Amino acid sequence: MEEIEEPDFRSIVEEAQERPMSSNTIPEYTTPQPRNKTRWAWVFICTLFVLLGQSSATLLGRLYYNEGGNAVLLAALLETIGFPILIPFALYFSAQDLSRDDAPVNDQPSNLIRAAVYIFLGLFQAATGVLYSVGLQNLPVSTFSLISTTQLGFNTLFSFFFNAQKLTPLILNSVVLLTISSMLLIFNSDSEQPAGKSNRGHFAVGFSCSLVASALYSLMLSMTQLAFQKVLKTETFSTVLNMIIYQSLAATCVVIVPLFISGEWSVLRNEMENFELGKVSYVIVLAMIAVAWQVCSIGAVGLIFEVSSLFTNVISTVGLPIVPILAAIFFHEKMDGIKVTSIVLAVWGFASYVYQHYLNDSSESRIAGENLKVVEGSSIATNFISQESQFN
Repeated sequence: MEEIEEPDFRSIVEEAQERPMSSNTIPEYTTPQPRNKTRWAWVFICTLFVLLGQSSATLLGRLYYNEGGNAVLLAALLETIGFPILIPFALYFSAQDLSRDDAPVNDQPSNLIRAAVYIFLGLFQAATGVLYSVGLQNLPVSTFSLISTTQLGFNTLFSFFFNAQKLTPLILNSVVLLTISSMLLIFNSDSEQPAGKSNRGHFAVGFSCSLVASALYSLMLSMTQLAFQKVLKTETFSTVLNMIIYQSLAATCVVIVPLFISGEWSVLRNEMENFELGKVSYVIVLAMIAVAWQVCSIGAVGLIFEVSSLFTNVISTVGLPIVPILAAIFFHEKMDGIKVTSIVLAVWGFASYVYQHYLNDSSESRIAGENLKVVEGSSIATNFISQESQFN
């Protein structure tokens, strides 16, 4: 009996050693449940930050324009200028990282390389902010939000080229649906426009700027993920905060210069005095917009850091259909058949992507389970052979 069983157990060991392990397998197999729970709790928090920050900032931006605001560069500046509120948190978490024994010290980029990354991404953020501001100024907030759903399609393409994202049929279906969702709005250019922006020229400008801004924003997300993977290579929350702070600082400098050169800053006092809700409300609205964008930035960069740029864009896209509904409630914008169809297609496209994500997770769990069985079988067989050798 022993002569038959021994080769069988040895073959199990040899087969287990020769079998390629999944990238998700941990050499000393332990179930990382606490880490997974912490990670997904952080993902959930970041998701809420993106949804709340994006929706609030968009609606408050429309309120700013509706009540007499007209400074495009100021609106763009509000997307980045709120970064100082994050500095105390960055200092706190940086101090915690330095006190850790396992804090990474090697293979870190130089300050010059870091600065180049922050400036590069800051330029993208500044350009995106200006274009989005022009789009929101010339379009109803519902139309603006639905056009912004195209950023998921752009991000899918950029993720394929820069982040090695696989394009499955479900993801491509999501891209097509979201693209059609946005293109339907071309036939809706005669819908209710903002005050003083009622002709097709304003719609064309707003549509074009929003579309280009969506492309630039998607490219910025892919470049941010690439920077985390190839340059920064540090898995700490302080890295996320530093990315937001320095990138926002660069973008703020880029936007604030033309704000003064163009002379737009000189009309801000008059704009505040003529703001229909009053001076105090003017300041409060601007401050809330700045804070909302920072909340959104924390969520977006956090999701890029923990998951991917494409996942970040999916969450951002989820919030976009919410905005037209809120706009109909607070700003009494029309919800005609084309907009409703566009919302349905946007939700359908999102659901298609979520289902693909579910399939990916199920596949990874199955592979991890198979690897666990191989590791356990190898360990049992090795122990049996070792004990048998001792008896012999």
